[in-house]
Amino acid sequence: MNNSAGDASPRGFARILLCVDGSFAAAHAAAFARRLAGSGTTVRIAGVVENPRNLVPLGPLAGFDQSAAHVELLEDTEVALATAREAFAGSPATVDTQLIDLVKLGGDVPHAIVAAAADWHADLLVLGARQHHGLLRWVEGVVGEPVRRLARCPMIVVPAQTDVPGNGPPMRLLFAVDGSRTSGDALLAGARLAPAGAAIRVISVIDRAVRYGDFVPVTLFEEAIVEEGRTRLQRAEALLAHLPDVAQVSMETALIETCPDQDDIAHAIAREAEGWRADLLVLGTHGRRGPARWLLGSVASRVARITKTPLMLVLVRGSERQLRDIDGE
Repeated sequence: MNNSAGDASPRGFARILLCVDGSFAAAHAAAFARRLAGSGTTVRIAGVVENPRNLVPLGPLAGFDQSAAHVELLEDTEVALATAREAFAGSPATVDTQLIDLVKLGGDVPHAIVAAAADWHADLLVLGARQHHGLLRWVEGVVGEPVRRLARCPMIVVPAQTDVPGNGPPMRLLFAVDGSRTSGDALLAGARLAPAGAAIRVISVIDRAVRYGDFVPVTLFEEAIVEEGRTRLQRAEALLAHLPDVAQVSMETALIETCPDQDDIAHAIAREAEGWRADLLVLGTHGRRGPARWLLGSVASRVARITKTPLMLVLVRGSERQLRDIDGE
């Protein structure tokens, strides 16, 4: 893990698709994407021109000039692309732009970005959390197929409230794990962004706010979930220990708890990220099955809604075999 601000490690992401509009959140997303882009990186900045007919379906009946609206949307998107490209001035990365006009291509914004990422073989997608037409909704499980298709590559959501200091890669990476294959995959993906000298903190959350009923002895149950949390962290450490250059980063683990009342796992994770001053928070988008699961799309979605920390979301892909190997050791 020895990539630097100016020279991306081969372990890093080589093809970053940055989605922008004219929003403040998109400007933050561009600034964060620049931090990830080294000399071995190609960044494509994509802007989607919405079809005015989708914005105002009854426009023609109300005298709405769709042609004029389309021209205005085209101009706005071109400005957004140029502004985002300026954020990469002086960057060693290769940068190009793509304007996606839905008047010509049809479809909607989420599917257009999904197609752009797939066609270009992007290995990382970066977007602002408050882009037009609620792009943040893509991370919600209820969106279904668009999310699954989009999650073929990891996605970083940069909140509008985030502070993006400096030009170097993220130095403080926080991972939340639940013992699932997905959280293992998130560890592998997020660790690709950790340069030499970075600090990695892996947490597992104990939900004290859950009510299990009188049929479960509370003390016995809490002891069991604490032990399970420790096991999750041990497995995470074992997975990270297999990565190249692991000695060049500092690692720590911690069990954290929700408050007994009026709290949940999403808020506990967001608080930990802010309190630890994480540069990047990494989650899997689906967790384990059964009553012990918590790191589901719904939790990731709630974290995305409340966190002020850039959030990396990873769909399970290739960590299963490595996790099985570790389990068998």
